[in-house]
Amino acid sequence: MGSRRNFVKKTALAGAGIATMPNVSFGAFTGPKTDKLNMAFIGVGGRGASHLRNILQRTDVNVTAICDIDPKRIDVSLKMIDDAGFKKPKTFGSNDYDYRNLLELKEVDAVIIATPWLWHVRMSTDAMKAGKYAGVEVSAANTMEECWDLVNVHEKTGSHVMILENVNYRRDVLAVLNMVKQNLFGELLHFRCGYQHDLRGVFFDSGKPDHGKGVEFGDKAYSEAAWRTQHNLMQNADVYPTHGVGPIAAMCDINRGNRFMSLTSHATKARGLHKYIVDNAGEDHPNAKLKWKLGDVITSTIETANHETIIVTHDCSSPRPYSLGFRVQGTEGLWEVDGNRIYIEGQAQKPHQWDVADEWLKKYDHPLWKKYGEHAEGAGHGGMDFFVDHAFVESAKQNIAPPMDAYDCAAWSAITPLSEVSIENNGAPQDFPDFTRGLWINREPYNWMKDTY
Repeated sequence: MGSRRNFVKKTALAGAGIATMPNVSFGAFTGPKTDKLNMAFIGVGGRGASHLRNILQRTDVNVTAICDIDPKRIDVSLKMIDDAGFKKPKTFGSNDYDYRNLLELKEVDAVIIATPWLWHVRMSTDAMKAGKYAGVEVSAANTMEECWDLVNVHEKTGSHVMILENVNYRRDVLAVLNMVKQNLFGELLHFRCGYQHDLRGVFFDSGKPDHGKGVEFGDKAYSEAAWRTQHNLMQNADVYPTHGVGPIAAMCDINRGNRFMSLTSHATKARGLHKYIVDNAGEDHPNAKLKWKLGDVITSTIETANHETIIVTHDCSSPRPYSLGFRVQGTEGLWEVDGNRIYIEGQAQKPHQWDVADEWLKKYDHPLWKKYGEHAEGAGHGGMDFFVDHAFVESAKQNIAPPMDAYDCAAWSAITPLSEVSIENNGAPQDFPDFTRGLWINREPYNWMKDTY
């Protein structure tokens, strides 16, 4: 922890942080550049508290306000803030819309939003309208209208929104991005990715404060089971695509010389959650009578303007080990995260046989991780949370477009509504809107490789 604070103190005045800033910003800069950022948090549950914990390690921020409708989470956060030696912030949470009072504060420059999905867009757009620099957890939007709302409000106000996709900063992902940018795989052809994570224990709990194993959700449940499970009951779509597609979008320069063009999606039957309820509470439990809409495995195929294909998988209701299922393939070879393997033609140890990826990942370790990995220790999710929070703070301090901007928020999140329509229509192809309105053709790719700390 001390290492991180010292690092940030030494680098507080030094440039663009993680060096993923674009050369072009579509919005006007509405706020002043600052060396000390006044930050607020809307939603300080598990994910919001993780962001808060990281921010409290910095010396170039003030935490001036927090908001949560659960008073217990306010109390937990205030103790964290006090323990870190920060002044007590203003608190909000008297009702669902009290966050708007927070956004009226002059002493708030930037806000991190970590609330249930259905609140992401209304809070992000309200923040931008208030002239605040917004960071929103994934997924950023749920409907196509919401995707356009993020873009339109950004363009109208000139305020920025960053999707806080931490997997873009995962160490192996950035190493493979390094390989991509050095043309190790040749011309890119095909990708696979997704969110494959057994979340049955997240979707349900005991309905008691101890969060013990159970089959309750909604009003009878706590934490994510109080709201996330309902999506499984109401939607048949890839409801959580960005952990997988975000890193792939960076590799193939989506919205910056390339874009998503079309999507087809299919869903399996929904069986996993029903079986989980029966196995843990019996066939007579009321929740065993529910008909779950979300298929256990959702498979979407995306085609890009540069004629790459991307297979995206959502698989959260069945027993399985965790994996984001990454595969990056080009004319010279490919990498697959499952199996920890890589094959580069002419450079592999043996023709037509996989190499263990470890040595390759070490050789092409991203410059950010090689220089600053020690400062990310303990930051959450293997350290990648440090980098995403740092990118947000440095972008907000300079009031410049973030590395993952409103157009990325929209394009990545659009997979959810497009997959829902495709599934409803027997896998019919769906066209992606061009959220940049043609500007993707000339937008320069982010320089993910340059270190400008």
